[in-house]
Amino acid sequence: MADSYFTSSSGANGGTSVLSPTAPSTGAAARSSALQNRITSVLSASYADLEIRDALSMLDERGLQNTAETRRNLRLDVQEELIQCNGEIVQDFGQVAAQLKRIGAAIASLNSSCVEMRKHIDASTRETGPMLEEANTILTDKRQVETKQQLLDAFKTHFVISDADLSTLTSTAEPVNDDFFRILTRVKKIHEDCQVLLGTENQRLGLEILEQSSRQLNAAFQKLYRWVQREFKSLDLENPQISAAIRRALRVLAERPTLFQNCLDFFAEAREHILSNNFYAALTGAPLDPDHPVMGKAIELSAHDPLRYISDMLAWAHSATVSEREALEVLFISEGDEIAKSIAAGIESEPWSRTDDDEMQPFDGRKALNELVDRDLAGVFRQLKQRSEQVVQSHEDATLAYKIGNLVNFYISLFSNLLGESSSLLETLRPLADTAMRAFRSTMRDHVASLHTDLSIATDDLAPPDFLINALETLQVLMKSYDTSVVNMNRTQRIEGFQPILQEALDPFLAGCENITKRLRSPNSHIFALNCLFATKETLSLYSFADRSEELQPRIDGHEVELIEAVHTWFLHESGMRPLVENITTAESLSSSYKDPSQLISIAQQLDRFLPTATEDARAFLSQLENKILGRRVIEQAAERFCEDFEELEALIVQADEVRQQQVNGDVEEEVWLRECFPRTGDEIRVLLS
Repeated sequence: MADSYFTSSSGANGGTSVLSPTAPSTGAAARSSALQNRITSVLSASYADLEIRDALSMLDERGLQNTAETRRNLRLDVQEELIQCNGEIVQDFGQVAAQLKRIGAAIASLNSSCVEMRKHIDASTRETGPMLEEANTILTDKRQVETKQQLLDAFKTHFVISDADLSTLTSTAEPVNDDFFRILTRVKKIHEDCQVLLGTENQRLGLEILEQSSRQLNAAFQKLYRWVQREFKSLDLENPQISAAIRRALRVLAERPTLFQNCLDFFAEAREHILSNNFYAALTGAPLDPDHPVMGKAIELSAHDPLRYISDMLAWAHSATVSEREALEVLFISEGDEIAKSIAAGIESEPWSRTDDDEMQPFDGRKALNELVDRDLAGVFRQLKQRSEQVVQSHEDATLAYKIGNLVNFYISLFSNLLGESSSLLETLRPLADTAMRAFRSTMRDHVASLHTDLSIATDDLAPPDFLINALETLQVLMKSYDTSVVNMNRTQRIEGFQPILQEALDPFLAGCENITKRLRSPNSHIFALNCLFATKETLSLYSFADRSEELQPRIDGHEVELIEAVHTWFLHESGMRPLVENITTAESLSSSYKDPSQLISIAQQLDRFLPTATEDARAFLSQLENKILGRRVIEQAAERFCEDFEELEALIVQADEVRQQQVNGDVEEEVWLRECFPRTGDEIRVLLS
């Protein structure tokens, strides 16, 4: 087109096209501007635009070729297709309009039919109105009747029990099983719910049902009471699987405290009789029932050994108590506090059975259990006490009596931990222990009285007398027995508990030894006393609760000091120095008393004879002292004092010679000096006595 356009233009101008810049053509300028706008719009268009992309996609689908013919007819083809589409749409909407006309006619017909039906309904409503009102009244009455019937059925279901249930509850021919307890629970619920009926205007029904349920409950508890008594007669507490029914029955029966207590009394009497017979069978070995022979040997076979005899009886009683308590715990305590709660509820329902104690303190299941065990074993402990007292009274042996007393006290501590301090069984055992201890004290005093002559005579070898040795041997047995019976006491209690035994089994014999000591002369008295005290201290030190070292040591120290003094005196006497030590205190008295040198020479010679064997002679002097360590210490201290005395005398001799040397006017060589007559020195004495 551009070529034709420019060609035509040049032909119009005579074959020559001259475009003058100074006089441009108006049409050319307009076409140039349109072309620029078109180019600008094309260049400014974004080919990412959805409309352009859709247009290009449609052109792609048509499969058109980019030719001049196609570009000229494109718009016409598109407009033709658009006109065809619009025509199809108009045809479709024409069909829709025809259908809408048919629907309008159908709606109009339906409206006319509804109007007719409404007229007929109004007429029928006017005719059936009275009948509907009557029907509503009848339905209301029916609902009321049905409600009353439901109430009646519910009342009968809740407050009335059937004859079969009543027979199960009250008839003794029927067993006490789960059905019995279920019905009993229901009757108790009826009895409680009668309080609601008593709160209504008409109380007659509530009173009648309350009276009827009370009779039924009383009959049921009487049946349960008799059943429990029958079960108690055949109940085997040694069976680890005690019936759960009896436990449940006791828990329920506790709601009637009077019946429950009667059952316990009956049970206690039966168990006391059974356990007493079992104890007698264990003593003799004769079985009460041929089907249940006695296990083990008869206890009386060990009657020749009194301690074992009583120990076996106490062990049987303890084993029976433990078994009885464990069985009764299963029977009475396994349900927790259910029995206590039932008794509390029963006291509320039986005001006449309430006491001041019940108001102050709640029911204590453990305490009641301990009391029941006490009652069950009362017969056993009575027999045990009688037989034990016979054993104690028939044997005059202090050691045996004390062992029995300790054994009983040991079991008292066991029973106290098992049953409590307030147990009545302990009131049976404590007098038995007191009887044994009285027999021990009486026997010991009689023994001391029989030794009256021996308590005043010392042995030739100054060893502890036989009565003290025997007493210490007995005391060792007593201490061993006491040590095994007070395992639960602290140290202070153990010491305080054994002091009365020492007062009976030791103090009289120590007093006898002290009397003998007073009759002896020194040093024999001190040797004898030390031998006795050391033997006593050694024996008592075996057990801390009997140790009397703090009491005996001052007495030992006092006798040791006296014995040192006696050995020191013996040293002075045997060495011949006693006159010098006792009479010479100054140099002047030495010079005046021993003017004749022969006297000092004689003493010096006797000292020389004494010193080589002084230590051995001193050991022989203390040979009867059994504690050799003490004897060596006494000799050493006595020798030390002897050396000190000699050194003082030596100093006086030297001083006396110096005084004489100052007083001599003649020839000094003719004087006889004291030092020459007494040449020994203190160092030599220490060496010889060391």
